[in-house]
Amino acid sequence: MPLKQKIFALVISICFILFVIELVRRKKVEEEYTWLWILTGCIIMFLVIDFDFLLWLTHFIGAVAPTSTLFFGGIFFLLLLNIQFSIKISSLSRQLRILAQENALLKGEIEELKIK
Repeated sequence: MPLKQKIFALVISICFILFVIELVRRKKVEEEYTWLWILTGCIIMFLVIDFDFLLWLTHFIGAVAPTSTLFFGGIFFLLLLNIQFSIKISSLSRQLRILAQENALLKGEIEELKIK
């Protein structure tokens, strides 16, 4: 990989990690969601620094070109992201159902007190 491309990719990945940390600092994103983003930035930095590892990984998984390996990694990343969001959505759906039930019970109690 040419030096200019390495420098550009390193700068982008460092900026990406700093951006994620800044989002957490400003409370725009919760900490539980940042591990995957920071890990992604670190993996990008590692692959830029050690391009031979990407070549080895490409050979190991039987891909033809390093870009195929990167696309596979991107698809795997999106899969992990979807699983994480599915878990969170399920949890929030459960909490919402419980809150709606408690709200209905409280409304019933208020109506009973109004009648008396």
